[in-house]
Formats: sequence, structure tokens, C-alpha cells
Amino acid sequence: MISKNLESRRGESKMKMLVLLLSTLMLLASCSSDGPEGKTAAEKLYKEAQELAESERYILATEKLQQIKTEHPYSYYATPAELLLAEVQFKQESYPEAAASFLLFRDFHPKHEKIAYVIFMIGESYYKQVPETIDRDLESGAEALKFFEELIAKYPDAKEVRKAKDRVAKIYKMLREKDVYIADFYFKTKVWQAARYWYIDILSRHADKADVRQHSMLRVVASSCQMKKWDECLLYAEKFQTLVDKETAEEIRSWEKQCQRRETR
Repeated sequence: MISKNLESRRGESKMKMLVLLLSTLMLLASCSSDGPEGKTAAEKLYKEAQELAESERYILATEKLQQIKTEHPYSYYATPAELLLAEVQFKQESYPEAAASFLLFRDFHPKHEKIAYVIFMIGESYYKQVPETIDRDLESGAEALKFFEELIAKYPDAKEVRKAKDRVAKIYKMLREKDVYIADFYFKTKVWQAARYWYIDILSRHADKADVRQHSMLRVVASSCQMKKWDECLLYAEKFQTLVDKETAEEIRSWEKQCQRRETR
């Protein structure tokens, strides 16, 4: 009787151990399936980074991508990881870092299938740094222009071109307004030489806009008169008054008469 009880208890103990072992194995299996599957460590890291980026867990995503870079630099996923890292930086609004990463990607992978998109994103990274008002530095706008125009010239059929053209128009408008703002400032403060320089420069770069062109032509004549550059004033007046509307032509002739009399205002 005692022997049977011992055997029964041993059987129960073995059964409990078996159940515990099976539970442990199932738990381990469930834990291992929490992350994405991958044939290689690099693939698994990349898929994890993708999931983290999609859920806006950018710091953790960056860590995974950096891990691919340091531990698997020659794997298939090293290149996609570089691009995803640049995109993560852009989503974090770290635009200078994103621009640098996209630029690096373009330089190392000039024939990549997504190169048009990459060039657009370089421009977009600079565009996002453009200030809202023209009285601040617009250098980032000028940088953005270079890459948007490169995209338009080299990849005219790329889906990003339409948006790039819209960006180009907005940047040119801001740059034009900034140039006029500076020229007008010098004119109002009577720094005639600087004013005339800026108006002449505007005519060389923004002559396609009639209102800006006419305003600048008038101010070139006026600045020349105020500088007592009589001969230059007369030459500009003769040249410009046939290229502007009636009202502006009358103002130019008024300055022309001042120059003929060698008088400033």
C-alpha cells in the first residue's frame, strides 16, 4: 500500500514537472514571437526599427539602426538602414541632421532606385528650416532650391517633382521679397550706392516679375540721380522709360529732368 502511494506521488510529481516544462516552453515561444521574424540578425533589427519608427518611438528606432551600422555594415540591410535613419531624423524634426544623412546617402548611393526621392528629401530638409518671415536669414531656402532644381532637371518624371516646383516658386518669392526689402531699406536710409547695387542685382535675377522690374528700374534712375551720377542717370532713364508702364515712365522722366539740371532731391 505504501509502495503504491509512493509511486502515485512520483507520477503526480513527474506530471507537474512536465506541465511546468511545457508552460515554460510555451512562454519562451510567445516571447520570441513578440518581435518581427527575420532570417538574419540584421533583418530582424531592421524590421524592429521599422516598427518602432511607425509607432513614433524614434530613439529606440535609431538605436536599432545604429546597431546595424556597427554590427552588420556589409549586410543587405545596411543601405536601407541608412535611408531609414535619415527619415527618422526628418520625422524627429532634426532637419540639419536629416539633410546631412540624406546627402551622405546620395553621395554613396548615386544610382539607388530611390535617388529622386532622396534628392527631394535633401531639399525638403533645408526647406523645413526656412524662416516664416523675410527679415531673417534665408540661406536654407537657397540651399533647398539647389536640390529641388536638381531633381526637376534630372528626374522630370519623378512623382516628387510637382511638390518640388511648388516649393521652388515659394522660395523664389521669398528671396525676391527679401532683395526688394533690402534695396528699399538702403533707399529709404539714403545709402544710394548700396540701394542702386541691389536694384540692379534684382533686375538681373527677378526681371520676370513686372511690378518688381518697374519698381527697380525707377529706383536705379533715382539712386543714380541722388548719387550725382548724371550721365549714368540719363542713360538708365533713356533705356528704362520705354520698358515700364505709363505711370512709372512719367516718374522716370521726372528724375531724368533732375539729372539734366544736375539737381538732387
